[in-house]
Amino acid sequence: MTPRKTLTIALLIMALGIGYYSMNTASVLSDESHTYHGDTAWKTDVDEAMETAAAEDKPVLVYFWTTWCTYCEDYNKNAYVDPDVNDRLDDFVLLAVNLDDSSPEAKDLQQRYNANYPPQHVAITPDGELLVEINGYAETDSFIAYLDEAQSEWESR
Repeated sequence: MTPRKTLTIALLIMALGIGYYSMNTASVLSDESHTYHGDTAWKTDVDEAMETAAAEDKPVLVYFWTTWCTYCEDYNKNAYVDPDVNDRLDDFVLLAVNLDDSSPEAKDLQQRYNANYPPQHVAITPDGELLVEINGYAETDSFIAYLDEAQSEWESR
């Protein structure tokens, strides 16, 4: 083997090793056992959330998040701990969908509501009709206004 081939193979192995190392040591801000849901109880089963919403006659607030989303952390630190937000969240069935989840139910929701980056929220009826979209991060006051708008849309139906 020529020195040039040996050097090329060594560089290739080193590049693959760096790639493997960086993929496995990249910071994960959250995982399934510690999400950005705060102390708020979010359902993660789509069918269960829709059935609960229909039974309780409530709209569903779908929260699209990921483990690497820094704005999701902001929601956790700012919005979900706010008592005014929590009061309003009680009027919804809460459903958290990890955008990295590859289950058919999660993929269907992502495509249906065009959720392709975190954080996103959609308020929907138990039948899936869209009430309000909240794209990206909203400051707590704006988030409360969106929740109020969603509740108003729900009540006007």
